[in-house]
Amino acid sequence: MDFEAFFEQQLDGVREEGRYRVFTDIKRHRGSFPQATRFIGDETQAVTVWCSNDYLGMGQHPIVIEAMHDALDECGAGAGGTRNISGTNHHHVLLERELADLHGKESALLFTSGYVSNWAGLGTLASRIPDCVVFSDALNHASMIEGIRHSRAPYKIWQHNDPEDLDRKLSDFGPEIPKLVAFESVYSMDGDIAPIAEILDVCEAHGAMSYIDEVHAVGLYGPRGGGVAEREGLMDRITVIEGTLGKAFGVVGGYIAASADLVDFVRTFASGFIFSTALPPAVAAGACASIKHLKTSDAERLLQRDRVAKVRRRLDAIGIPHLDNPSHIIPVMVGDAHKCKRISDWLMDNHGIYVQPINYPTVPVGTERLRLTPSPVHDDGDIERLINALSEIWSQCELARMATAA
Repeated sequence: MDFEAFFEQQLDGVREEGRYRVFTDIKRHRGSFPQATRFIGDETQAVTVWCSNDYLGMGQHPIVIEAMHDALDECGAGAGGTRNISGTNHHHVLLERELADLHGKESALLFTSGYVSNWAGLGTLASRIPDCVVFSDALNHASMIEGIRHSRAPYKIWQHNDPEDLDRKLSDFGPEIPKLVAFESVYSMDGDIAPIAEILDVCEAHGAMSYIDEVHAVGLYGPRGGGVAEREGLMDRITVIEGTLGKAFGVVGGYIAASADLVDFVRTFASGFIFSTALPPAVAAGACASIKHLKTSDAERLLQRDRVAKVRRRLDAIGIPHLDNPSHIIPVMVGDAHKCKRISDWLMDNHGIYVQPINYPTVPVGTERLRLTPSPVHDDGDIERLINALSEIWSQCELARMATAA
């Protein structure tokens, strides 16, 4: 087989479909984000980032930076090993305590990313619990799907955010069968929010464990940033809460929070935990500082909500179609992969506005979009430049607009 020819053919097919991913080379600047520098060969361009998952700007918060500097000076760069072989730094222990407290759980466990925490958490539970059947929401993240598949446990997919369909599927299995229901709180592409209370009602009626992914909610929702489940007073009813340190908390890493025995079970049997080098102590210290700050400060969350609301109002005023949802994510709907990339490229090249095109397989064909994530660090000038540029390119591409309010 001509492997190189095969690789080239496959990549050419992706390019022809308009969904080839281009990784934009940028450098964020502490204290001035969302402004950043883009690198194009030997040249640079000033850009404003509108698609970051650093939802609250905590990646540049002075409290976080100071904590990381202190830990770096104190402990050095790396953890020095896996958690079970010299790699458990005291900053990891402090962070896990902080995370358990955030979610009202007995214990928490750190992983190197949110992807790994889902893959290892779900994969370990589903594979090690005898005869376990997993029930997965139809729009669950790839990391959850991979964890479930890796477990080789039987699984059923229930209709997205549909407790009645979940109830029907659970009813096919008797009370003697262990069941694990996996879903998210905020879904990152459409920005919709799960009916958590109704899902938990169904889980409890069938004696099923519940596993919720709150990666796009932690830090952002609830009085202390514990996520949508905290906001709705439901954390105590959830078996496992999974989250990330790489979005609203501004650093990197993932975790689960649950009972002491469940966490110890995953810690003992999850290969993705046992054989991974631990997070650098400075990262753990920065995350701990970020979580502590957001437990007591609502300022960042309130300003973010204001920015999100203003962007939505301005999009409505010029008729740019976007999905109406109750979260902080604004999907601007294009519906064509080629036009989606063309708009993204034009915004960058002509206005220094960086919005990544979201195409298949991340979203279904025909629902291609630009995913806007307004944050507290976007000012009114940033918003007006974005809106004016979108209006201009929308007309150039002859895309339909929504009816605007009189």
